[in-house]
Amino acid sequence: TGFLHLGGLRTALYNYVFAKQSQGTFILRVEDTDQSRVVPGAAEGIEDMLDWAGISPDESPRRGGSFGPYQQSHRLDLYRKASDVLLERGAAYRCFCTPQRLELLKKEALRSQQTPRYDNRCRHLTPTEVSEKLSQGLDWVVRFRLEKGVEPFRDLVYGWSKHEVADVEGDPVILKGDGFPTYHLANVVDDHYMGISHVLRGTEWLTSTSKHLLLYKAFGWDPPQFGHLPLLLNKDGGKLSKRQGDMFLERFAQDGYLPEALLDIITNCGSGFAEKQMGRTLEELISQFEIGRITTHSALLDLEKLPEFNRIHLTRHIENEGLRQKLIRELQLLVEHVYGDQQVDQEVLEKEYVEQVLLLRKGHISFLKNLVSSDYSYLWVRPSVSREQLQTISAEVDEIGKLVLGLMTRQAAVLTVEELNKDLRSLQKQTKETKYSSVMKLLRLALSGRQHGPSVAEMMVTLGPKEVCGRIHKALSS
Repeated sequence: TGFLHLGGLRTALYNYVFAKQSQGTFILRVEDTDQSRVVPGAAEGIEDMLDWAGISPDESPRRGGSFGPYQQSHRLDLYRKASDVLLERGAAYRCFCTPQRLELLKKEALRSQQTPRYDNRCRHLTPTEVSEKLSQGLDWVVRFRLEKGVEPFRDLVYGWSKHEVADVEGDPVILKGDGFPTYHLANVVDDHYMGISHVLRGTEWLTSTSKHLLLYKAFGWDPPQFGHLPLLLNKDGGKLSKRQGDMFLERFAQDGYLPEALLDIITNCGSGFAEKQMGRTLEELISQFEIGRITTHSALLDLEKLPEFNRIHLTRHIENEGLRQKLIRELQLLVEHVYGDQQVDQEVLEKEYVEQVLLLRKGHISFLKNLVSSDYSYLWVRPSVSREQLQTISAEVDEIGKLVLGLMTRQAAVLTVEELNKDLRSLQKQTKETKYSSVMKLLRLALSGRQHGPSVAEMMVTLGPKEVCGRIHKALSS
């Protein structure tokens, strides 16, 4: 019915880490039985996003598997046969109530300030009355008989639980008039035939579980074990906003977030792990997960912290040789896209230079796109600054240039902003009459062509000795 949001990602992630930890199989099944709400492309989008997040299913509509098809709209014959079994056993019955009658029941209940529920009228039809209505060609649905006296079940998160559904609900529809099943029938049938051993799902399904267990009992099947995950809420305790797609994974991917940062923050704000720690990889999540540690408290998600999570994981990507190569290619494309019309020198797109920029800015940026912001334009667009322009700032331009070149030759090992600031202070004292502020102004112009931006020391560290020397030489000789 829509695209994958953070709540859905968290449910998928917990199923994934539990399956992998247990050497089990993580299965994606697409539930599209409510045809009125199906969004074209949504099913493919969900699988795309699971792949992007690094938690690809082992069996799915796209990958196939031994228990397919994995899309419920392709399994209608199976559900029809299952409902026939329940009809034959008397555990279900045909209901001929019209939508108009059901609407009247609902209005009457609301008028009496009661919860709307079906009054089970057709449960009492005799076989003769049913045959008569069928011969008249009346529309019908199949309803399941809810019986009193449900057995308690042990939820993997909430512990022992039971809900006397027959006391608060009318008999539920399990097969609709269009031949499509409802969630209750489809999932019970699929979990049985797909050999599902464990189901981790949202806490909103906890009260329906007793109903599902009655269905398993009616079929004579053993149910899987259920674990219900507490809600994922905003940090103020409100529901996550799906307004304008704020919580959809596509939005986070477009904004430059790494999937690891999302997996990290949604497990950090929740439970199921021995301790909270930022920067966990998927492998660490799998090894550290303990289903018994999931609490019933809602998980409060503070998205303001997400850029910091992203900075930590981006740093790890930069430090990893293989992952760094991918970032280099992405950054090269970003530079061409943002600065392509500004005569970017091909040398600044070379792998070695781009890699050096990444390594020098490691830990200072939260997103790759930070490196193509206006503050960092000096990295990609070499300035065209004449010697005359620099002389308007200080007549000692040649002396200052030589001092900086000498400093860069000595500093070629490891540049740090702190050390460079000290060295630049000492360098200024070697000039005859140029103030420190003028030295900085001159160097900023020579290195970036701009009068504003990061500190000169930061520029020099990020550019590296070779590039700094090249720009100073160019400015002095033009």
